[in-house]
Amino acid sequence: MIFNIQETAAQGFISSVRTLIEGSGKKYFVITFGCQQNEADSEKLRGLLSEMGYLAAESVEEANIILVNTCAIREHAEMKALSLIGGFKAQKRRDPELIVGVVGCMAAEPSVQKKLKEDFHFVSFTLEPNMLHKLPELVYSAVADRKRRFIIGEDSGDIAEGIEPVRRSAHRAWVSVMYGCNNFCSYCIVPYVRGRERSRDSSAVISECESLIASGVKELTLLGQNVNSYRSDMDFPELLASTAELSGDFIIRFMTSHPKDTSEKLVSVMKKYSGKIAPYFHLPLQSGSDGVLRKMNRTYTREQFLKIAESLRESVPGIALSTDVIVGFPGETEEDFLQTLDVLEKVRFDLVYAFIFSERAGTAAARLDGKLEREVKTERLTRLLAIQDGISLERNKPLLGTVQRILTDSEEIRDGERVFTGRTPTNKPVHFTAKNAEIGKFINIKIEKCGAFELYGSEV
Repeated sequence: MIFNIQETAAQGFISSVRTLIEGSGKKYFVITFGCQQNEADSEKLRGLLSEMGYLAAESVEEANIILVNTCAIREHAEMKALSLIGGFKAQKRRDPELIVGVVGCMAAEPSVQKKLKEDFHFVSFTLEPNMLHKLPELVYSAVADRKRRFIIGEDSGDIAEGIEPVRRSAHRAWVSVMYGCNNFCSYCIVPYVRGRERSRDSSAVISECESLIASGVKELTLLGQNVNSYRSDMDFPELLASTAELSGDFIIRFMTSHPKDTSEKLVSVMKKYSGKIAPYFHLPLQSGSDGVLRKMNRTYTREQFLKIAESLRESVPGIALSTDVIVGFPGETEEDFLQTLDVLEKVRFDLVYAFIFSERAGTAAARLDGKLEREVKTERLTRLLAIQDGISLERNKPLLGTVQRILTDSEEIRDGERVFTGRTPTNKPVHFTAKNAEIGKFINIKIEKCGAFELYGSEV
């Protein structure tokens, strides 16, 4: 079910909190771990807090309510978040009225929630990622009654519309088009903490994009755990085409894709609307070994993956491809690893995000035999990164001397000179000097120097 938050009890809690804190100048601070979907969720959390009457704090120290939006994809992310949360104990001691909330994927894990409830007594509440519309109710309980609330297992799979986000950028915007995942990759906890796939109505997505473009946004990123499995009254290629048909000077990106849903129809849409859809595709490989892919439950073979990559290269001129690779999956042999390196050599990815396998309790992979020694996994990762560094540099060299249309993101002073940073349509970071650059505007930059991961240039 899709519902509007303004038509639910949440609106009453929003009004009640606003009345309770009116004129107090109370402030909020939101800390975000993890993926782009978490970033988009944090924008909605900030929007709800603003609607309740809270002001944005410049630092966590001056905040009266702190929300930690957590990630559960790797154990390291959890440990880092718990360490950060533990640091607020002293701040709570100084300010007994401080509200600390833990939201996001970690909050949907029963074992973590139990730990927060029993060992982190200064935490006021937890909130699962699919229940953001419950935030006003939890804040009201914390402010009015000082009640601790630990909600879990109440996710109905509904989609709440009508939450107005507070975005950090005026020229780039995340637009969530779907939530959850049905893939159940054996190493991944996402389906357990974010639930099954649910897609927004296309009309709501397109209306949001249209409004963002009218407000001056120049880059839209359509988001989903598996974005190209979007299904509503239209499929994802149709949604992408409809967004590209909107008038205005902007570009569209999307992530993250699964190879099994990367259709020729999607590739054709990217080709047709190459002036609006960025020539960039993030296509997670995870492993180049069919045996490991089966253990991962990835539902494609290396040959199918190679054909998809080839189709993208042939159909979209100048496209950049990036990928994810997991090194040291249980049972991965040296031959399996060499097959992964072989795919890297064949596809020539522009960028690879490589990670050592991280065991997540509750996933099928955690129960597999054949765990590898840390030293073996680290050595393989080092070899992979060394090879990919050379490939990334090779992929960047043809850009030398070309003129790229860059969306300017930021500015800083280096050695007394103004240096700007932006990204190419192919998502490569560029540092450049210019007299006429303006944050949030496009500018033509000639590429004069390149490294494996960054480009350098100046205004044409």
